[in-house]
Amino acid sequence: MADEIPGTEIARNDLRASHQDRDRIVEVLRVAAGDGRLTAEELDQRLEVALTARTYGELATLVSDLPASPEAGLPPVAPVAPKELVRIETRSGSARREGRWTVPARVEVKVTSGTVTLDFTRAIITAPVLHIDAEVGSGNLTLITKPGIVVDTDDVSVRSGDVKVRAPWGHDVHEVLRVMVAGRVSSGNIKARPPRRSFWEWLLRRPRPYELSARGMDV
Repeated sequence: MADEIPGTEIARNDLRASHQDRDRIVEVLRVAAGDGRLTAEELDQRLEVALTARTYGELATLVSDLPASPEAGLPPVAPVAPKELVRIETRSGSARREGRWTVPARVEVKVTSGTVTLDFTRAIITAPVLHIDAEVGSGNLTLITKPGIVVDTDDVSVRSGDVKVRAPWGHDVHEVLRVMVAGRVSSGNIKARPPRRSFWEWLLRRPRPYELSARGMDV
């Protein structure tokens, strides 16, 4: 099997990382945050993963969307091929896609009375368009976006529910992904919004994550 052949990308990604490897990635992340490439929240999330990472692949993923840095010193992470279709169905529970997940070409979502959350803030985007076919009963479908992600809900029919899209950064940000949502809402909700600040970030009056992201993309 290809996974067992020494010297392949997968084999290198599975090599165990040392404390020195983790320290190098931590430094790369801190520099990226200082340059405005990462928000404070993104930095905290990635540092937490970096300090507990076990393999080169886990570490390399944390810097895969940052400019190449000799300080990283890691083998390249093998790219994850996006799926053509992902189906998500909830009846009374919840389902989430968050962190470094690969955005597929199409998503079919059926929500009876639960909740489905698709968080795009750290997602791996490999194509300019994502099609979502949504059927929402009395539950909720939430899309967490960031500057550069445009959500189009013109093809959603609403019976007695609610469809709301918030993009407070305006229309001048370069578009990296267009999410085309189609389907129907019976009595539930479809919402697209930016990430929220934590209680401590709000208490310390830290800028909203999307404000930092928009500022970095305008440079």
